[in-house]
Amino acid sequence: MKVIVLGAGLVGGPMAIDLSKDPAFEVTVADINPGALDALVKRQQGVSRGISTVVADLADPERVAQLVAGHGMVINAVPGFMGFRTLQAIIGAGKNVVDIAFFIEDPFVLDELARKNNVTAIMDMGVAPGMCNVLIGYGDHLLDETQNILYMVGGLPEIREWPYEYKAVFSPVDVIEEYTRPARYIENGQFIVKPALSDPELLNFAGIGTLEAFNTDGLRSLAYTVKCANMKEKTLRYPGHIEKMRLLRETGFFSQEEIEVRGMRIKPMDLTARLLFPKWKLEEGEVDITVMQVMVEGIKDGKKVRHTWDLFDKYDPITRIHSMARTTGYSATVALRMIASGLYSRKGISVPEFIGRQPECVDFMLRGLKERGVIYTETIS
Repeated sequence: MKVIVLGAGLVGGPMAIDLSKDPAFEVTVADINPGALDALVKRQQGVSRGISTVVADLADPERVAQLVAGHGMVINAVPGFMGFRTLQAIIGAGKNVVDIAFFIEDPFVLDELARKNNVTAIMDMGVAPGMCNVLIGYGDHLLDETQNILYMVGGLPEIREWPYEYKAVFSPVDVIEEYTRPARYIENGQFIVKPALSDPELLNFAGIGTLEAFNTDGLRSLAYTVKCANMKEKTLRYPGHIEKMRLLRETGFFSQEEIEVRGMRIKPMDLTARLLFPKWKLEEGEVDITVMQVMVEGIKDGKKVRHTWDLFDKYDPITRIHSMARTTGYSATVALRMIASGLYSRKGISVPEFIGRQPECVDFMLRGLKERGVIYTETIS
């Protein structure tokens, strides 16, 4: 089967390499950046079969439709700001798709189009959102009544370097969005809104030690697809990160509103991006880690039951693939294999928690990830 990956970035490249190792797939990658495509070709030599590349402007829906026309399946890995229109073009072309663009628009707007075109489209199929949703959906499926859901996730550099002790393992702009967008969660069946970075707490995690957890706006579809009285997402960073980000935010460095400086109009966020993001760049060979814990608690056969899944993943020095790319990208490539095998065939827009309702699909996902060294450990108490 011919598969095309739209986007050759930090996650798109590793996904293409993973798929190209499978003799069932002929892989093409499209990106507007020739340098990213050249780097991908060099990287995959000797570790997988050939990958075809196409230089293309993926912000053009008509070009996207032309690109996917000759392929059986698509992975959408474009930046979030162009993700919705790209997905719309893919579905319009009648192609099954796994999406990790994480755009802000409501994906279910495209549900009718996907059903009409007989398309299976899985949204948000990364690590968080993504596998955390799959596990939450599965935990909810196992219980008679789901009462509490909490998941915490962080992508971090292994080595803490002053001043920020942080490196952006995905788009820095999206990281800043986590610090500015109000955090919504569910408490006693009601939506609660608090500032991002609120409710800090220190927690210990095996393999890494003490981290600080804080509220972020990460529930996305879970807030509407899973019935639960208490549901919250928290982001994990090294201790001290919250105060640094609050200081920058409250001073106005994350503002998108123009101000005048020496007769020129500038956005403070543009200056911040120029100064801060280079310090947050994750360099080639730099070790990153991904830590996540998913807890689903409720009632089964009249008894209180808690399902917990833990993930601790690290940069792979053999493949030279960063942990966040592994945990995000391999979730998507295993999901694509699941669709290709016919195991998951729900037409229309699917969010990952829908996969969790089918235990055989959860087994397929966990087994496929384990084969790639991404291991989720379950505890039942």
